[in-house]
Amino acid sequence: MAVQERHTPFLTSLLAGGLAGTTVDLALFPIDTLKTRLQSPNGFLAAGGFRGVYRGVMAAAAGSAPGAALFFGTYETMKPVIADIRGGESSSNPALTHMTAASIGEAAACLVRVPTEVVKSKMQTNAAGSSTLSSTLKMVLSEKDGRAFASGIFGGLYRGYGITLMREVPFAFIQFPMYERFKIEWGKMQGHDATPLQAAACGSFAGGIAAAVTTPLDVIKTRLMLGSDKAGVPYKGARDVVQRLVNEEGSSVFLSGIQPRVMW
Repeated sequence: MAVQERHTPFLTSLLAGGLAGTTVDLALFPIDTLKTRLQSPNGFLAAGGFRGVYRGVMAAAAGSAPGAALFFGTYETMKPVIADIRGGESSSNPALTHMTAASIGEAAACLVRVPTEVVKSKMQTNAAGSSTLSSTLKMVLSEKDGRAFASGIFGGLYRGYGITLMREVPFAFIQFPMYERFKIEWGKMQGHDATPLQAAACGSFAGGIAAAVTTPLDVIKTRLMLGSDKAGVPYKGARDVVQRLVNEEGSSVFLSGIQPRVMW
């Protein structure tokens, strides 16, 4: 029996996505902290080790709901629009629709997610001047980095926006078609739509695979957002990060934090 895909209304996606994103981010925040510290140029122990794993949680809480709401609201809104542009899902592979909608959703979500990540990463790794959320935000705003978007206004808040998109778009291209396909196939096997618990299992499995594959991009993103290496020498861009990591730390560093990232 064919299982018809349902499109979720925008407001429902906005509210559900925001609530789900906040719940997940806060519940799994310690894992994210460990991942970030493993990717820090100063090393895991110098960045804080297992101490203070909730440092930066307020920054995550502030950006989680709007970021997740933007993503899911945009994703669910764009799916039927893109399907119509492509002539309807019945005449083409819906995976491309899901990948395109997810990519647009990620671009929208990163407008909130990147500033949150920059502030959170500095607090998680105990960067100088990051003792409180307000002091960290003030420090980042004072960083007039010409490579960051509108640094004259936002300082370093949007440092790493490009590489974050480069991480999130492949992640979405891998995760969401797999997630949608897993739900459809599970529904076909049992003759009705996947239950919320089954959908969660599908999302977890697809997300774990996507997280593992995109870990190298996540490492580059973290280094760019932290701004400089352990000697305080600023990174000049994604290419500079890659070259210096390969020359100074070896290619294995690109898998730093893969275990907590997959768990997260």
